[in-house]
Amino acid sequence: MVGALYFLALLSSTMAWGRAGLWSLDAARNGTGDRCTCDAFLPSSTFPIKDLVVIEQAAVEISHRVELEMGKLEDYETKLTAYAEKIIRLTVEIEKMEKNPDAYNDAHIDEIKVEIKQVEALITELQLSIKGSTTVFTSLRVEITVMVESLDMLEKSYDQNSVLATRREYIKVQLELEECERRHQEIFNPNIGSCSHSGIIKVSKPIVGQLNAQLNSGLKFGGWGKDSKPVPDRESMYWYSGYSSASIIDIRFYTNYKNLILRNHFQHHNLHSSWYGTGNNYIIRDNTMYYQINSPFGLAKLNFTTMKYESRVIPKASNRFSYTNSPNQFFDFAADESGLWVTYATDESSGRLVLAKIDEPSFGIEEEWVTTVYKPGVHNAFMVCGVLYAVRTIDIETEDIFYKFDTKTGKGSYISIPFERFQESYVNLDYNPTDQKLYMYNNGYYVNYHLWFNYTVEATIEATAEPALQLS
Repeated sequence: MVGALYFLALLSSTMAWGRAGLWSLDAARNGTGDRCTCDAFLPSSTFPIKDLVVIEQAAVEISHRVELEMGKLEDYETKLTAYAEKIIRLTVEIEKMEKNPDAYNDAHIDEIKVEIKQVEALITELQLSIKGSTTVFTSLRVEITVMVESLDMLEKSYDQNSVLATRREYIKVQLELEECERRHQEIFNPNIGSCSHSGIIKVSKPIVGQLNAQLNSGLKFGGWGKDSKPVPDRESMYWYSGYSSASIIDIRFYTNYKNLILRNHFQHHNLHSSWYGTGNNYIIRDNTMYYQINSPFGLAKLNFTTMKYESRVIPKASNRFSYTNSPNQFFDFAADESGLWVTYATDESSGRLVLAKIDEPSFGIEEEWVTTVYKPGVHNAFMVCGVLYAVRTIDIETEDIFYKFDTKTGKGSYISIPFERFQESYVNLDYNPTDQKLYMYNNGYYVNYHLWFNYTVEATIEATAEPALQLS
């Protein structure tokens, strides 16, 4: 089966400017009855129409480039299907040769070798094409980020209605790019919900949505993202909550990404004063918010379907150990393909990070693991497929996934997977298993990242040796 595994591994290695001012007409005539007057109220500064035109032109150009990439994706999908069929056929032939080598002569073997070289060349060509598309996506994201910053500035300085048409065009372009990237991911990473990999190997460049719903860069605390276990008809829902301090007093819900960008929420829940929370690493799962509370010091959950509130105390959890640069962050909730988790530190663990699996129906702790990493040295953490990943800051632009702990083996190890931040300060970082993305609340901006996993033949065999983790 050596030849068969080789080919499987080969396959797996291969997505009109409006009114200038307000006119007040005065119907009163002067004494002679032959004149009428009016007053013009002009803005205090001239609207930069040229800037808006430049943004509009950029939006049209980006839209055309996205359309070209969509066409390429269709070609990639066709080629990938053809290559897969060739590899499967060659794999069958090699398996036959391994079982009965005497039935084949040198000519047969040479013919197989030629076909192998041809498939290798085809896959190399496809990999280069895919890399080219990924580079284009990155470039388009940078251009869109510049566009949204310009639009935010114009909205703050001038009449928001005057910028609305251009913002709608920008949203259209951004949604087209989101769809193109989604199709790219479906074609080249059709493993959403699967844990048949050996872990994260790469994190994308930051993908910046825009400044928060209140257009306030001072709201540095908070979070945003998607429901990790969405209820029916809310699969596309996004949530957001932002503050100027580490408080949790309300939350907004948006039907989809477009309405998030338009700041058009369909629900805005103000928490009852006795339900207020603190910290930043709260999440939404099954239309329920899981978050930290101070009185009593512990965990809380609020179901937005039933508006039922519950709280739990973890007696050993300490309020002396928080994340680096994140005061009052004593509990960090996370969700992945296998369920709901929370991390904290205890005096018994001497500040080392403790990971606990939560039983969702009872809201109790199923099992605990004590890691070797010191919590105050960690900037944030998240879960993927039952594995804890801890992150720390390298410099003003770079974070590093430096540690992982596998709950299946009970062992931790030090790694290094650096990735870039959009801006220096961030407080919320969580993984979502429904799209395999990281969501970050970065200095008031919505930021997310694509993840790449090591889907090798060996990792697949290892994962399937035990029951695979599936989406709950």
